[in-house]
Amino acid sequence: MSEHAHVAVLRIQLHFPDAGSLKAKRAQLNAIKAGLTQRVGAAVAEVDHHDTWQRATLLAAVCAGSAGRAVSGADALQRWLDDRLPQGALVERRMVSWSDLESLG
Repeated sequence: MSEHAHVAVLRIQLHFPDAGSLKAKRAQLNAIKAGLTQRVGAAVAEVDHHDTWQRATLLAAVCAGSAGRAVSGADALQRWLDDRLPQGALVERRMVSWSDLESLG
């Protein structure tokens, strides 16, 4: 099974320059999280900057049966963000397989 379980994990730093309140940020952030989940199929969680008006950090995961599919899903996620966020998003990516996780103990 180990050769058929791969995950792309992405840490996404977002900036909302026009958000003047937590409520404004939350509205934009919820739309992004919903899009990543519904359109790209990623699991998404906000992991930092919860109380900051103009910043957010998300963690997203794209699971697939092959490394190539996981990479393709992560690429689609990146394109989706680039198309919707003219101010940009900083995305860091890590790939992991089931066998990688097994070796951690």
